[in-house]
Amino acid sequence: MPAIGFSYSRLAGVRARQCPGSHTIPIMVTPRISYAHLLAKPNPKHVESLLKFFENGRAQRGTGGFGVEIEHLPVHNGSDTAVSYYEPNGIETLLKRLAPYYDPEKEYWENGHLVGLARPGVSVSLEPGGQVETSIGVLRKPSDLITLYSKFRREADPILEELGFRFVNYGYQPKSSFADVPVNPKDRYDAMTDYLGRVGQFGPCMMRCSASTQVSIDFVDERDAIEKMRLGTVIGPILAYYFRNTPYFEGQPNPYPLLRQRMWDFLDFQRTNVLPGLFDPRYGWEDYAIDVLSTPLMFADLTHTPEAVASGASPKELHRPAFRENAGEVYPDRELNPYEINHIISTHFNDVRLKNFIELRHWDSLPIERAERLTEIVSSLFYIPENRDRLESYFEGITESEVYEAKANLQAHGREATPYGQPLDFWKEFLGLEGLLADIPGDPNHPDVFQE
Repeated sequence: MPAIGFSYSRLAGVRARQCPGSHTIPIMVTPRISYAHLLAKPNPKHVESLLKFFENGRAQRGTGGFGVEIEHLPVHNGSDTAVSYYEPNGIETLLKRLAPYYDPEKEYWENGHLVGLARPGVSVSLEPGGQVETSIGVLRKPSDLITLYSKFRREADPILEELGFRFVNYGYQPKSSFADVPVNPKDRYDAMTDYLGRVGQFGPCMMRCSASTQVSIDFVDERDAIEKMRLGTVIGPILAYYFRNTPYFEGQPNPYPLLRQRMWDFLDFQRTNVLPGLFDPRYGWEDYAIDVLSTPLMFADLTHTPEAVASGASPKELHRPAFRENAGEVYPDRELNPYEINHIISTHFNDVRLKNFIELRHWDSLPIERAERLTEIVSSLFYIPENRDRLESYFEGITESEVYEAKANLQAHGREATPYGQPLDFWKEFLGLEGLLADIPGDPNHPDVFQE
């Protein structure tokens, strides 16, 4: 048999196998950055749109700010059961009573119902099961959070008292099951219910009964963004354990150390969990853009797509399910506008999400004092150079598989877990997790209730 020789071709990552009397056969030897959506072909103009969007999100070095989102579970004062959007003196009534405090030009209505409010520094929106989300920012220092949030509560709390319900900061409804909670009147959530009720695990539970705290941070360039996304993905589960705040699940004591992580990780893998390829050293904004644009949208929002609006499409046609179609099959062959970009990204729920900022999504809903402390810790780890350098040095070369193992380790072993091979006491010291205010209850009406 004639010998087979190898030579490198001009194609990066390709070796050519040469057999006497035969053609050169290229053999791939460099693995792909990601093996997600292998047969999907995103529109190049859409990819370029996202790259420009990320580029425009860059902040000036040294001026990093924060955004904080806190979702609240509305529960009846007498029974601790969930308050729905539609019931008398429910969430719709609350929003209408809050509206005079907000900019009337920024009210958001859908299907004849008020579903969102906004003013400078604060917006109020709804999650699928009527969870009331308060988005606050941009903050220049963590302590600014208390000031803006306190104003929101001074306005909301007297109304809540009159309506007979309150806000609870847990990761899941204390008494109600997902089956007891109707979805609020947004077409997006109807489509999500149809889709997520048929795939993976926990879809309706996550949508209707869960609540979170999310912290957003700035980036100064592509490299800075990717490094922060990796770091947030690595340490997020450890921070989530120390800020765990979900005593109940489906009306019973919560059996999961990290319920929020358990729900999201098993929900719909193509749009949740660790970003595919993130820990490959070649990973960049383009890889993120391709992944987002290749995933089926689940729900298409064409309300700000001029071509669709001009076509005379009905409201239901402008808001429609897209269970198989990705962005390139829904949006026109041109650059995407910011509204379209934000919608596409919003259909991904990875542990860390890139917009024109970086969104860290690991944590249960927290009372404001704990949310402020979490934001202080995030600030210390991501914005103080020596702390960030120390973390990046420690985790240099970490792999996607090690992150998956650490997440599973926390779920399997709880307080005895050893994520990344170290006990939790090590991480408490290494990450500076002091003064966590773990004695502040998520529901002041039940001051002795905490997650184990």
